Amino acid sequence: MNFRQLDLNLLRVLVAIHRTRSVTAAGKALALSQPATSNALARLREFFGDELFVRSPVGLQPTRLCEQLAPAMQSQLLAMESLVLNHQPFNAQSSHRHWRLSLSDLGEILFLPRLASSLRQESPQASLSNVSVDASQVAAALESRDIDMAIGILKPQHRGIRSQLLFKERYMAISSKDWSPTPRGRGRTLSPAQLAQAHFLVVSPTATFHGSVEKMLTGMKLQDRILVRPRHFGAIAELAQNTDLLCIVPEMYARELSQRVQLQMWTIEDAPAYEVNLVWHSSTEQDSDQQWMRRVIERLFRRLDV
Repeated sequence: MNFRQLDLNLLRVLVAIHRTRSVTAAGKALALSQPATSNALARLREFFGDELFVRSPVGLQPTRLCEQLAPAMQSQLLAMESLVLNHQPFNAQSSHRHWRLSLSDLGEILFLPRLASSLRQESPQASLSNVSVDASQVAAALESRDIDMAIGILKPQHRGIRSQLLFKERYMAISSKDWSPTPRGRGRTLSPAQLAQAHFLVVSPTATFHGSVEKMLTGMKLQDRILVRPRHFGAIAELAQNTDLLCIVPEMYARELSQRVQLQMWTIEDAPAYEVNLVWHSSTEQDSDQQWMRRVIERLFRRLDV
């Protein structure tokens, strides 16, 4: 085994397959074709004299040697990337950086337009993708650099994950103009007794959003009164306008929606607050480009009352 004969690009393939347990998924993450990724794996197997991965019903499983190699290689690759980036001053105006953020369905509605507008002005050659990552996998995606950062109701407890509180929110209810609570009240705050007589629409999104609304209603023993569960927020306005259902949504979205659509907004008595955080990996802490993007996001979305 002669280290000088090893193409170091192959190590990125090894790390990607180890992370995704799939040749196809690893190729997509590295912008390689499936045949090119398979060829790289064959070269790695020949160099190390080991299968490295074996097929199983749940995907490719690493051999003992691979389990020793891949984590150490990933750590070294991230360190080298940070070392290179830290010695290159970041120029936003001329950068062709492709930013990969993870935003929930609602986050895409609330954050992406303002962020894209700012990028077009401050870094016009840059591109931006919203990468769908399940909340439980955000820390791993940050560590592997599949995403640069994420925004959402996130507080990963993994080592190496950094976070910045952007703002605190609460849930509100929206309804059609014709809806009224039972028993009737005089104000715009719904009591537990009024909620107990309502029927609900609760969005059940994926990615970086979790089921806080459903948890709240379950705590009130109202989960059986949830009648509609759409996967996305896109249909909320029409559903609220054309049904007698009470839609529970974050306050920021309720206020944004009410500016465009004729709806009623209701405060929920004792509704729990939650935190919206910007999260990133500590290995990017000193990267000048990452620091710039974090400053942009904080400027756009961080509230001073946090």
